[in-house]
Amino acid sequence: MDVHGRDLRYFVMLAEELHFTRAAERLYLSQPALSKQIRMLERQLGAELFERDRQGVALTPVGVALLPHARRVLAAWDQAWEAAEQAKSEQRATLLVGMSNSLARGGMLPAIRSRFTALQPGATVALREIGWEDPTAGLAGHATDVAFVWLPLPDPGQYRWIVIAEEPRLVAMSADGPLARRLAARRAGPEAPVDFADLLDEPFLALPRSAGPLREYWLAADARAGKPPVIGAEISSVGETYEALMDDRGIVLLASGNVPLVALDGVITRLVRGLSLSQLALAWRVGDRRPLVRDYARAGRQALGAQISTPTTAPPRTAT
Repeated sequence: MDVHGRDLRYFVMLAEELHFTRAAERLYLSQPALSKQIRMLERQLGAELFERDRQGVALTPVGVALLPHARRVLAAWDQAWEAAEQAKSEQRATLLVGMSNSLARGGMLPAIRSRFTALQPGATVALREIGWEDPTAGLAGHATDVAFVWLPLPDPGQYRWIVIAEEPRLVAMSADGPLARRLAARRAGPEAPVDFADLLDEPFLALPRSAGPLREYWLAADARAGKPPVIGAEISSVGETYEALMDDRGIVLLASGNVPLVALDGVITRLVRGLSLSQLALAWRVGDRRPLVRDYARAGRQALGAQISTPTTAPPRTAT
């Protein structure tokens, strides 16, 4: 009988959460997909691992027996994987840098790259664009070595970072949509800010649910005084965001540095009062002490004068 490490990882995550939806979100899976994989593992083992009823989810005696062994297998595999990845990275001298979209901040990447090249003249930097469904831009799945991410990160204790930009949040909307017409009726200038309280009843474009706390942040959940947001559509890329705005499926909050990516023909933006500054960070995994990672972080600090976080740094909170 061959059991994939993936199935053991799904089992351990569900054993820790004892909740299919939360476990699926942490694994970046749909809940039905996780349920299917767990059922397949149970069939392979010939025994149920979880008891499922209206009271919730609980481990069966077989599940309790399997759990410590599954954790040891995964820990050993993670160590083996890390050793192999480190060897490959050092052999190729390539640093994989993740981002969810173009930084659209002139001079930032070249400034970091030039200082990194001075520290690691033989290294190659490869940029990887990761979909918005992964708020860690590849760090969680080891698809990238460092990443430009927006705070807050899920499981922040797993990462270290430096904040490289703090920017006000703006609202983007269709230039012909109802909100734009209402604002125009007030006869306020095109640069006049709006209060977030005036946006509470508007449909919002939201990141995928797998984005976790980052989805809530860009919906400004903490500034809603308990009022749930109206979701007009989910978006997972800049292109989807622009199309959804043009279709008037909702409005969206974005950092000022990302305005050039979205505010194209037919889309306008306004500064929003009552929200905290958004934070763009350069992040890496805790415990990753490889020279390439260390020196890219150092280059970021040199280029931007940023301060390094500690692993226990809390994610930013929205203003209330």
